[in-house]
Amino acid sequence: MNRQDLITRYTAGETNFNGENLSGQNLSGADLIGIQLSAADLHSALLIFAYLNRAKLTRSNLIGADLSGANLSQANLVGANLHDADLHGALLQGADLRSADLTLANLLNANLIDADLRNTNLSGANLSGACLRGANLREENRHYSANLRGANLRKADLRGANLTGADLARVDLRGADLSEATLRGADLRETDLAGANLKGAFLTEANLSNAILRGATLINAKMERAILTDVDMAGADARGALMPDTQLVRAHMAKVNLNAAKLSRADLSRANLRGSTLRDANLTDAYLARADLTQTDLTDASLVRAELSSTNLTDAILTGATMPDSSIHD
Repeated sequence: MNRQDLITRYTAGETNFNGENLSGQNLSGADLIGIQLSAADLHSALLIFAYLNRAKLTRSNLIGADLSGANLSQANLVGANLHDADLHGALLQGADLRSADLTLANLLNANLIDADLRNTNLSGANLSGACLRGANLREENRHYSANLRGANLRKADLRGANLTGADLARVDLRGADLSEATLRGADLRETDLAGANLKGAFLTEANLSNAILRGATLINAKMERAILTDVDMAGADARGALMPDTQLVRAHMAKVNLNAAKLSRADLSRANLRGSTLRDANLTDAYLARADLTQTDLTDASLVRAELSSTNLTDAILTGATMPDSSIHD
């Protein structure tokens, strides 16, 4: 079927074009709102700025298709193959992309607000600058989590996104906005989160081993039982962060703002906290063996029952701090 046949029949009121072969056709700018193209072949088709709102494209073949600027809001793309497709600036708000293949797809500056991305394959995709506010990438079980390994999410808007259990290992999230996002149990090993906004994010039980959090904002982040072994978070702002029972072994935390942070029972052995601020922080029962607290401000901090064997406290400020024996330091 060619473009003219499709447009003529659609204009006449026909909407069911399931299974049709439209590969390579130029449908740029076409008004195809609500069209049904399930299992259709749109391989390498040109759909630039096409109107595909509420379209049904389940299991359709869109490999290499050009959908840049297309309107796919509330479209059904369940199981669609969008491998290497160009969705630069596309509108996918509220779209259903469950089990879709978006490997190596270009989603630069795409709008994915409230999109359903469960079990979607986004490995190697370019999501730089994309907006994923409220998008659902949650893991109900190991078979329904989005695959974002190796994806580029630099400066992406992920505010409030559900990324529970998501595989984000080694993903580029520099400067991304993850405020209020849910990342419970997510795999963030070796992920670059330099300068990212994680204010109020839920990182409970997440694995951030060897991750880069330099200059990141972690104000009021929930990080209970998170694994941050060998993490680099120098210069981060973690005021009021909830970090009880976290593993921060050998963490690089120089000049981190941890004022009022909750670090009870945290393992900070061999951690570098040089020049950090921990005023009014709760370090009750924390393990700080061989940690470097040189020039650290611990004013009014609680160190009750904390392990400080071989801890370097050179030039540390302990005014008003509650020491391991419960005495108040003068």
